[in-house]
This record gives sequence, C-alpha cells and structure tokens, in this order.
Amino acid sequence: MRLLLVVTVCFLFIPVGFAHVQSDQARCEKTKQQIRLVQSKMRAGYTRAQGEKLEARLRKLRAERAKVCR
Repeated sequence: MRLLLVVTVCFLFIPVGFAHVQSDQARCEKTKQQIRLVQSKMRAGYTRAQGEKLEARLRKLRAERAKVCR
C-alpha cells in the first residue's frame, strides 16, 4: 500500500518537472534568438552610443544564456 502511494505521488510530479524543462528550453531558445538579433544589428552598423548599448545588451544576454542553456 505504501509503495503504491509513493509511485502515485511520483507520477503526479513528473509532468511538473517536464514542464519546467520545456520552459527552460523555450527560454534558452528565446535568449539565443535575442543574441542573434543584437549581433545582426551590430553587423548593420551603429554609432558609438548605440554600440555601447548593444555590447551591454549582448553581455547580459550571454550571461543569461550561460545560466539557462545547459
């Protein structure tokens, strides 16, 4: 009886864990897409002030990618 309870509880939490993995994957992909967008803007040319903002944004996105993408 106790084993059945443990197994049932485990099955209840599997979808929660899987949803968390999916959301991490979606967040990872979104971050990668934002990095590509910033890099594209940088290739198109920019002023000094714009370049500083783009570089700061790129650093922030790369840090987020390091945390989220595994």
